[in-house]
Amino acid sequence: MLTDDMLVACYSKGENKAFDELLARYQSKLFNYIYFIVRNQEMAEDLFQETFVKAITTIQQGRYTASGKFGAWLTRIAHNMIIDGFRQERNENTVSNDDYEVDLFNDAELCDDNIEMQMMNEQTLTDVRRLVDALPDNQREVVYMRFYQDLSFKEIADITGVSINTALGRMRYALLNMRRIAEEKHIVLEMY
Repeated sequence: MLTDDMLVACYSKGENKAFDELLARYQSKLFNYIYFIVRNQEMAEDLFQETFVKAITTIQQGRYTASGKFGAWLTRIAHNMIIDGFRQERNENTVSNDDYEVDLFNDAELCDDNIEMQMMNEQTLTDVRRLVDALPDNQREVVYMRFYQDLSFKEIADITGVSINTALGRMRYALLNMRRIAEEKHIVLEMY
């Protein structure tokens, strides 16, 4: 059984079977590492091949320095190839606004969310928090547990020590009070 570094030395002298042995040792582990990160079979296969091509080239050029950590060296090459792949993919998906007559980046109808909508949504959430804070304690508690902690009315009833009907009633009165307060303070709640 030859060590990895011994196999690399044999391969650099032209013994192709030495490389076959290295491939057999690291093929599964390296491919699984790549696939775990990229989560795409085809991309993982391409990166796996590119990793071994890079390793072969480096060994044949005599630039590999034996350190007893061939597997770690291969993994580092794969890691760098993955990063390069993600960078290339990101650059390929970049859209230039210069290519279009319409301003794609500042058209609210073409955007999922723009800064104005984000600000309006934040204001709405702030208004809702103020309305909730203005409620009596027992109503505020039910609203908080239902909408912020996502608890069922049964869970709320158990925690607060009241019946489900009481918990439902408190929620109903809380919503009515929030509407009344919003109308009195001229607060319009709209999410975009």
